[in-house]
Amino acid sequence: MSIIQTISNSIKAAVGYQQSFDELLAAHDVTRAVAMMTCHSDKAASYLREYEVSTHKVMEREDRAVKDKKGNFLRWSKRNKIPIPYPKFINEISLVFLYGRPVKWTQLSEGTDYAYSYYKDLMRDIRFDSCVREAKRAAGAEGVSAILYHVFRDENTNKPRLLLNVLSKKNNDDIYIIKDQYKRLRAFAWGYYLTEQGNRTVHHVDVYTADKIYRCKRGNIGWEVDTYDNPVGKIPVLLFEQDPEHSDVQPMIERVENSESVEADVIDRFANPAMVATADVLNSLPKQEEEAKLFILKNGGNMSYLTWNDASESKKNQFERLDKHILSKSFTPNIDFDNMKSLGNLSAKAIRKVMLLAVIKAEKHKEKHDGYMSRHASLMIAIMGNVLDYIHKAEFEKLNLGHEFQEPFGDDVSDLLADISKQFNDGALSRETYVELSYLVKDVKGEMERIKTEQAENLAQQMALQRMDAFEPTD
Repeated sequence: MSIIQTISNSIKAAVGYQQSFDELLAAHDVTRAVAMMTCHSDKAASYLREYEVSTHKVMEREDRAVKDKKGNFLRWSKRNKIPIPYPKFINEISLVFLYGRPVKWTQLSEGTDYAYSYYKDLMRDIRFDSCVREAKRAAGAEGVSAILYHVFRDENTNKPRLLLNVLSKKNNDDIYIIKDQYKRLRAFAWGYYLTEQGNRTVHHVDVYTADKIYRCKRGNIGWEVDTYDNPVGKIPVLLFEQDPEHSDVQPMIERVENSESVEADVIDRFANPAMVATADVLNSLPKQEEEAKLFILKNGGNMSYLTWNDASESKKNQFERLDKHILSKSFTPNIDFDNMKSLGNLSAKAIRKVMLLAVIKAEKHKEKHDGYMSRHASLMIAIMGNVLDYIHKAEFEKLNLGHEFQEPFGDDVSDLLADISKQFNDGALSRETYVELSYLVKDVKGEMERIKTEQAENLAQQMALQRMDAFEPTD
């Protein structure tokens, strides 16, 4: 963008010139265009400081200055800083109860076997299950994250390919969005920095709309903008938004960390026994290198040890109350070695009841994540049909995908198999549905073909035996 164009844009903005978002980008006025968007960077950075142990508030405790009676500085007294990784524990438990096992995808349409098989292979190639866990972990820590669906041409094969990129503040990504009054995503921008020649760090902003992709690079004067048509036809982003998992209990976490740090200071000062003796005794104390432990008391001399009693019961009760509230109010079950030992050989249903708090939170998250998975399916269908394999676009458009969140501890498969076996034997299920529901079968289509082959072979054997019986001589 030239100096004249920069000055022109400034004058238009100063006099109230109305420029739409697309017009600003077309004019290479990226700064004002991005200013129209909602930026999540500041909030995400604030939540991330609460999440990472090294930046907890308790780490701001300063060492205490020790002075003599006249107020002269003597030395610094070290103060303990004990951060407790509650936020990470809470976040990981929430994650495992939602995406601990991969989302189960099903084909709800007919005549789309090729499209469904292509989708499953592509999901494995792009490592979607790993990426969605990473994005959910980042959103639980920072409040927002995104998965960017990047299509590009492979230099080796010269074919289009798909790459998933998880964006988060921890990865130094800035996320900007524009939504309409119905909360539909209308524009998305990704800000990042790249080190270029001369060890120079350059600010980049990639802006995505349904029609266009703007790749913006900060220049010496203004912005350099390259504009491309969006081949996907949709904004290729899956946006995760939520309140951080630890946000409701953060004040209690800070209280526990501060109390534990102060308690550690007290222990350092008073836990070791100290000797109390009169002046008559001090002169007869053994030297440090001597092994003798005999003290001779004269003229009524007295000697004793000053020991520190354990912390008061109220402090212990306070910690236990806060620990219980932090976990329960964040819907986090207390999972430790002792508690897990007591579960023994409980069934999946029984474990689900024990972990009810986490199950409640997972069900709450599904209110949003159902929509996220539906959007993912829609994006993948558009990418497959418009970019990766447009020859089969018509079949991809017919593909209807269903999804199901799975229990983290699995299902009671023996009960399930017994139930579907009974329904199959009663004639309530077809053989193909029976095979689809069986947890032992990984490839339903292949298994049905093997069953048909075996049935055909058995029928041929029976007919051969019948022919042999027909030509047997009779007595």
